Amino acid sequence: MKKLISWNVNGLRACVKKGFLDVLKESDADIFCIQESKLQEGQIELDLEGYYDYWNYAEKKGYSGTAIFSKEKALNVSLGIGIEKHDKEGRVITLEFEDFYLINVYTPNSQQKLARIDYRMNWEDDFRSYLNDLKKIKSVIVCGDLNVAHKEIDLKNPKNNKNNAGFSDEERGKFGELLNSGFVDTYRYFYPDKEGIYSWWSYRFNARANNAGWRIDYFLVSDDFKEKLVDANIHTSIEGSDHCPVELIIK
Repeated sequence: MKKLISWNVNGLRACVKKGFLDVLKESDADIFCIQESKLQEGQIELDLEGYYDYWNYAEKKGYSGTAIFSKEKALNVSLGIGIEKHDKEGRVITLEFEDFYLINVYTPNSQQKLARIDYRMNWEDDFRSYLNDLKKIKSVIVCGDLNVAHKEIDLKNPKNNKNNAGFSDEERGKFGELLNSGFVDTYRYFYPDKEGIYSWWSYRFNARANNAGWRIDYFLVSDDFKEKLVDANIHTSIEGSDHCPVELIIK
């Protein structure tokens, strides 16, 4: 069995001061993915004993960025999705292992008043195409902050957030298209009706204390990987970021 964890740390340097390395060690995850590292190469030193580390940095300082820490060395590593306009923000790392590709992603936010929605829609189509090309070769696991709550069950206040960034019809529709192209939302696979479990809470309005959250962090797998799924979890009690870690257990 393998344990995979994904966590948007919202600034790794800040998260390290709030216990990130304790979470990493205690999790004993085989693969641990992070999003929003918000740093450049050489800006942090981590004790990652037992892990290979893979990083993708944004060109813009203090912005975006992803990393993967893996006990097993990857067969191949690629950064980005091979489209220049999408590959300047450090948003995607793909590791190839014997049985699957693992893609760690930090999806672009549509921003207030959906200012970046046109770019987001373009990203969604290109990223889906990228995943489906990989899926033709071997099974795919996708994890990260996908910046969308798919259904009303996935956020506390759906009516108040209709057509806000992360819950617009356009973004939800693209997430549905991705699932329909041959992917499984693993948390909903195991817990289709579970309510009140979220992975992100605004820092404002005491949102976390009131559990006024959103489920926007995911593990997806290609349909052909379903029989290898064991369980999925969302660790709502782990603090250190405005997101909490999400987990997938596989055979």
